[in-house]
Amino acid sequence: MDALNSASLGARRNEDIALDLLKFVAATAGVGRPAVASTGFSGAAAPKPEEHVTQLLDLYSRCLKAVEGLRPASGVEP
Repeated sequence: MDALNSASLGARRNEDIALDLLKFVAATAGVGRPAVASTGFSGAAAPKPEEHVTQLLDLYSRCLKAVEGLRPASGVEP
């Protein structure tokens, strides 16, 4: 059991890397963050918590595909 634990300490799983990528992208792009009201303009209504979760889950699946080397299914070939 100790050999298994010590062997896995050096290697990171794709899921862990994708989660770190998700955190970086979400923090940088403001994904999943509630909208902040600004003076003078009342933009669209703030997204619901369910929409935040959906955005983050979609972003995680895209990050995992990127880490695994898969392209997102957009239907457009480069």
